[in-house]
Amino acid sequence: MDNIKRICLWSGPRNISTALMYSFAQRKDTKVFDEPLYAYYLKHHPDANSYHPGAEEIMNTMEYDGEKVVEMMLNNTEKPVLFFKQMTHHLLDIDRSFMKDTINIILTRDPVDMLPSFDKVIHNPTIDDVGYQLHIDLLNYFESQSIPFKVINSKQVLKNPEVTLRKLCEFAGILFEKSMLSWKPQKREEDGVWADYWYHNVHKSSGFQKYKPKTEAFPTHLNALLDQCLPHYNRLMEYTI
Repeated sequence: MDNIKRICLWSGPRNISTALMYSFAQRKDTKVFDEPLYAYYLKHHPDANSYHPGAEEIMNTMEYDGEKVVEMMLNNTEKPVLFFKQMTHHLLDIDRSFMKDTINIILTRDPVDMLPSFDKVIHNPTIDDVGYQLHIDLLNYFESQSIPFKVINSKQVLKNPEVTLRKLCEFAGILFEKSMLSWKPQKREEDGVWADYWYHNVHKSSGFQKYKPKTEAFPTHLNALLDQCLPHYNRLMEYTI
């Protein structure tokens, strides 16, 4: 294997994963990739393409053969650091053995904050849509295969972006750069074609926004899903850096 650092950020949706992608994109030694397995997920999930906005365009413009995507990730040598923003639920049945050759970071978020945000775009989500159980499955896989990993919480990134990014860079074996803390408020060429549906806030941002607790009442129709997510989230919190 070459000396390139291949970082996989395994996130759930609405978890500031795009802001982290923008952060790493500020590094001159880094190339970022936006959800390279999204088309594979839409093509092979039984009904996700019926409710994900922009599904047809995503499948028509991206590689949807999961093995080819993984091959691209492992063979790409464009920059010394490659940052792959991933959604954990996009993995489906892909052979996960490639993760022994990637630097793996799990990004989570308090479901009390995350679920109402997600529900505004995809209504009445299920546990499979939001990633908490799948994060635990991934965590268990890492432990069973002795694959190093780190867990970060989006709240801790927003409260202390430099401290958290320094820890992530140390784990990845790269030097932290101050440039990672800010960016121009605009779209990026690496944005997926779904950006118009999901990235409004990050396109207006110039850095990590200060954490603000939710003030709106939690939607009652999401209570059952919250009950499903909380035990998984609480376990993830035991591993945060």
